[in-house]
Amino acid sequence: MSVALAQSVSVLPSGEGWWFEPKLDGHRTVLWREEGGVRLQSRAGRDVTSAWADLARAALRLPVGSVVDGEAVIYVDGRIDFSAAQGRAASSPARAARLAARWPASFAAWDLLSHPDAGDVRARPYVERRALLLEVLEGLGPPLQVVPATDDREVALVWHELLREQGVEGLVAKQALSTYRPSRIWRKLRHAETVDAAVVGYTGPPRRPRTLAVRLPDGRTVLSRAVSAPVATEAAARLATAGPGQTARTDSDQSYTAVETGLLAEVLAGTTRHATVTVARLR
Repeated sequence: MSVALAQSVSVLPSGEGWWFEPKLDGHRTVLWREEGGVRLQSRAGRDVTSAWADLARAALRLPVGSVVDGEAVIYVDGRIDFSAAQGRAASSPARAARLAARWPASFAAWDLLSHPDAGDVRARPYVERRALLLEVLEGLGPPLQVVPATDDREVALVWHELLREQGVEGLVAKQALSTYRPSRIWRKLRHAETVDAAVVGYTGPPRRPRTLAVRLPDGRTVLSRAVSAPVATEAAARLATAGPGQTARTDSDQSYTAVETGLLAEVLAGTTRHATVTVARLR
């Protein structure tokens, strides 16, 4: 199932009809409660149930037919830790189980795509979907929780400042009457100084890419610095299905293998003036 996405903005939207939610810093996950079990899907469409088995077990309490969109997050010392979530997502089932024993995951739910009685609700307005989400998760408690939401922009801005120390990435703004569709229908205001860049290729072997070729918002194509092990593992999963690539060159004449990945990378904004960039994470 394709997921809705958010466009980064530098100012929180204002005016009638906007709702605001905290953006927790974790791994985007769609949770399916099916007959006989639970399935978790990454933003890229991969089955990640084994990496988040503790959430899958907790989600057995959901009514069959529920499909929930949200974020798998991990708290370390009372603070949301993206590195811990990234490490879990890239782990084997055995290692993920060991990590879960030390740092259990939580699921921050923010949208309902299918209701056990109403069926597919993606065509309904956001405010209706949220009401149904609250109904489905009512009484379940941690680790499955609905993110808070407000239609008061001033309250949202207070959240933006006060929740930063807890590891909250920023805010997401959604139109009250908007349907759920696979495009950049939301707006995201981040604390981090990052920009979104399209991943258009790599260097090194596809099973263990050394760097990623990214197309920056200004149109330049550059190579990243060496990516971290979790980023390499996540990228490799997508490269495995991208098919054979072609040799291409960046704007600074560096060679790379060009492929269509459909991936976005968060790139540290302070590095984009230079020939290489730093990939903070994949989206």
